[in-house]
Amino acid sequence: MTLLDWNAPLLPEPFARWFVSRGWEPRAHQLDLLARAQAGASVLLIAPTGGGKTLAGFLPSLVELSAVARRERRPSASASPSGEAAPQRQLYSIGRDVHREGGLHTLYISPLRALAVDIARNLEAPIAEMGLPIRIETRTGDTPASKCQRQRRDPPDMLLTTPEQLALLLASADAPYLLGELKRVILDELHALVTSKRGDLLSLGLARLFRLAPSLTSIGLSATVAEPNDLRHFMVPQHDPKARADLIVAAGGAAPQVTILDSEERVPWAGHSARYALGELYELIRAHRTTLVFVNTRSQAEGIFQDLWHLNDDNLAIALHHGSLDVAQRRKVEAAMASGRLRAVVCTSSLDLGVDWGDVDLVVNVGAPKGASRLLQRIGRANHRMDEPSKGVLVPANRFEVLECRAAIDAIAQCAGHAVVSHWRPRCAGAARPRLCLRRAFSRRRTLSRGQGSGALCGLEPRRFRCSGRLRRDRRLCPQSV
Repeated sequence: MTLLDWNAPLLPEPFARWFVSRGWEPRAHQLDLLARAQAGASVLLIAPTGGGKTLAGFLPSLVELSAVARRERRPSASASPSGEAAPQRQLYSIGRDVHREGGLHTLYISPLRALAVDIARNLEAPIAEMGLPIRIETRTGDTPASKCQRQRRDPPDMLLTTPEQLALLLASADAPYLLGELKRVILDELHALVTSKRGDLLSLGLARLFRLAPSLTSIGLSATVAEPNDLRHFMVPQHDPKARADLIVAAGGAAPQVTILDSEERVPWAGHSARYALGELYELIRAHRTTLVFVNTRSQAEGIFQDLWHLNDDNLAIALHHGSLDVAQRRKVEAAMASGRLRAVVCTSSLDLGVDWGDVDLVVNVGAPKGASRLLQRIGRANHRMDEPSKGVLVPANRFEVLECRAAIDAIAQCAGHAVVSHWRPRCAGAARPRLCLRRAFSRRRTLSRGQGSGALCGLEPRRFRCSGRLRRDRRLCPQSV
């Protein structure tokens, strides 16, 4: 049985032929989500990085829109042998509200502007290759005002936006006109939205959307979810306390390979610049095809970017990306990265969710990861394929951040079942490099935090230290910390 025969009930012929032309086969969770969405259900898909979540989320809308386009072409061809275009969309009134026939079909909500733009760029290729008459546009804080006004008058088939832009759309007077015929909302990287104030804003927006479009269904996409039942309830109208979206959990992929940099330099006790590892960081960039260097702050990104260029004797193409840069500069970096013309990008959280650049083969996280979930998302940018392990290197900026890196790796190992882990050995001046004892390190840190102790620790006077809230809450992730 061929791929075309096997997927005939679900995938139309243009989609099946496109999969065959790419040498791909639809995964089981993609077909399962398509079947449930066609049945009118809301679905939460949990799949590992590189498992085709984005394509699975958009596949039901693409199939429905292609079917609508074929139905619109048939009567126009029979009525006009010369092949005139299909009739334009018409406006009709229902009471005080005005709706557009065949207007906005799908709304995609992303936590990042760069992710929305990257998804639009990745969808344009298959739509063009299959010849589908589907218009996709983005609406973020970088979108010009003239384009935003035009989208309100003539909405596209699919609109890719952020929670903040959705709130602005819903606050406008023509929200019923724009969103009244909405069929589906896609919530990407849902775990990154619901745990913050942006999740509260999105919850209010979804409540308004369900009121404007009673037939609306939702699709949630996420790679890391601790409590899926809470998200399933978040995705549906709140009329029934027991209402839940359907749940699809894809099979696990290859375990990530995460290591801590075994530096030959002396690791400092304080500071957040990680300048001691710049030489080794540059060697990692030279040894790999494309590297993403994640940092925690924009000022840190600027500093490391400048320091790397001072070491860049080989004139490697190294770029910078964060939210404070001009939109034209960010789009230039993203386009160069997508085309494979860069060797490294120093970035912040502006690129740590969902961005699919196939040439990235290494992710470096400078500083404490601030959570295992965020670290998994960042490492997943490397080898963005389900059957290939993602490779990541953690570079602690000081010795105390080693503890947080160690705890994050242990958490990843628990989630993935197994992970490739390396031991970290501190370098003390004028001494051999003993293996780090986590029990002794935590004990010494608690002693210093109380202002106690019998003197200096490797030349450091007793002072008050405070571990991060993440480490304090997730101390169970490191068994040696008790």
